[in-house]
Amino acid sequence: MLIAEIFHSIQGEGELTGVPSVFVRTSGCNLRCIWCDTPYASWQPEGKPLTVESVVAEVMKHPSRHVVLTGGEPMVAPGISELATALTVLGRHVTIETAATITPGGIACDLASLSPKLLNSSPDRLRHGTWRRKHEALRWQPEVVCAWLDAYPWQLKFVVTQPADVEEIEDMLAQLRREVPRDKVLLMPEGTTAAALRERSPWLSELCKQRGFRYAHRLQIELYGNTRGT
Repeated sequence: MLIAEIFHSIQGEGELTGVPSVFVRTSGCNLRCIWCDTPYASWQPEGKPLTVESVVAEVMKHPSRHVVLTGGEPMVAPGISELATALTVLGRHVTIETAATITPGGIACDLASLSPKLLNSSPDRLRHGTWRRKHEALRWQPEVVCAWLDAYPWQLKFVVTQPADVEEIEDMLAQLRREVPRDKVLLMPEGTTAAALRERSPWLSELCKQRGFRYAHRLQIELYGNTRGT
């Protein structure tokens, strides 16, 4: 599998914010989010081909029990199921960060961190017309999301750029036809700088208070900035 990076850091997003974790970032993605903060793993996939055994050996060099499989989109990586199983057998807690466009297929997973993409993620129509059509056709798959919800402990994360996004989120949740606790829905401000996050956090936190959703910051940006290996 093509691996963009493996690093030991602090989980900056979601319910496990603050937990020391080893991140395995696969390279390759089936979406093209316009605001993607890891283009080296999606828009222009790069990395080093590694075997599952090599990835596991690298992960085991670090003391943290928590391992995060992320991307890009980790579910498109060949061997991802074998990797998740191997890590689980070794006693690691495995979080899979996915856009939930691909069914889980029984993959070993302790926390499914599902981040379906809103309309705000779509690439520019003029500059990236072909990818925009592909992205729009794939970014929201309610049946796939439900397959994850029914099989694993989960959290739903949405990247928000403007207040109007919340209405789109409400509609998406209604399409799931599931009882979705509001505190399991995390709204995260879009931004790759601390200044951008702080600009959006006041109104987004107020919307969370009004709707009962959970506000989710991006701790890694505050701690390290938008840099690789963090």
